[in-house]
Amino acid sequence: MTVTRSPGDEGIPLTHIRLSIYVYSMSTHRNGEPAFLFKTLADPTRLRLLNLLACGETCVCELTDTLRVVQPKVSRHLAHLKRAGLVEARRDGKWMHYRWVKHGDLLIRHVLTGLREWMAKDDRMNGERRRRNKVCCRISRRKSTRTKTK
Repeated sequence: MTVTRSPGDEGIPLTHIRLSIYVYSMSTHRNGEPAFLFKTLADPTRLRLLNLLACGETCVCELTDTLRVVQPKVSRHLAHLKRAGLVEARRDGKWMHYRWVKHGDLLIRHVLTGLREWMAKDDRMNGERRRRNKVCCRISRRKSTRTKTK
């Protein structure tokens, strides 16, 4: 690619301009900013996941079974929630368990409190929490079949 310069345009090399624009755009979208929080909460699947995690620590397999969504999609959305600082993960063998984070940031605490209050009143969210209570985690099923065979 050939770049032609106009007369008097000998100042800053183009590679420096491109790099500084890239660095500026990367630094303006930090995970701790309110825009990132609200972008994260703008997705319906992530809201549904937060709704199920409001009940307590939950295995990914329970989330996929309850939401009837494939595991890679659930894991991708959980990773986004984790980057936003809204959930934390714990590994148990090959199983991942997620739960809400107790956040120190005042804005995030207020937003999450309001979100929990809304979820408690929403019929669809309540229905998904009831369905989650009926879904049995694969770990529990595996443990129960081992104890029956012994």
